[in-house]
Amino acid sequence: MSPLTKLLFDKAHSFIYMYREKPFQLSSGKMSHHYFNCKKITLNPEFLYLAVRAICEELIPENHLSIPEAVGGLTLGADPLAYGISLYYLQKNIVCYPCIVRKEVKQYGTQKQIEGEIENIHNVVVLDDVVTTGSSTLKAVDAFRNAGKNVQYAICLVDREEGGRETLLKEGVKLFSLWKKSDFTPLTDNNL
Repeated sequence: MSPLTKLLFDKAHSFIYMYREKPFQLSSGKMSHHYFNCKKITLNPEFLYLAVRAICEELIPENHLSIPEAVGGLTLGADPLAYGISLYYLQKNIVCYPCIVRKEVKQYGTQKQIEGEIENIHNVVVLDDVVTTGSSTLKAVDAFRNAGKNVQYAICLVDREEGGRETLLKEGVKLFSLWKKSDFTPLTDNNL
């Protein structure tokens, strides 16, 4: 784990991870004992700042990724990360636009699924807080691609290691994460 990622992990892991004796249903439909609440990071100014710095100063450069022109994903999980990354780069005099992808196309007004300044943008990085099967992340990828944007990689805080990385890779999107489920707990229950 890189230094900023470890610092954030040490400060926040007890807030975002919980093992539950009784399995519960994830939004993907899968059952799990492992609960991750990354809103405890993205809605806490100190933790969000550390997460954004870890992404921009360590994860992106260490993986030789280019600085994105725009970042975003499905609302609500991606929104604080998109704003934070955009503001981080603005302090470095680099423009990186934040985008919000609605879960459904707006049926009135502009009828947009994507909000943000993406007209002159070619490359977008999709963000998510937690990736399980990859289906939510893939909805954002599809929305950007349908808008004519290039999406080659996605970034999340936690990869639950339950097939999301592989699902995205099949669609030509590499997933990079600050952590994996196995960073929080040994994988003793293979399916849960």
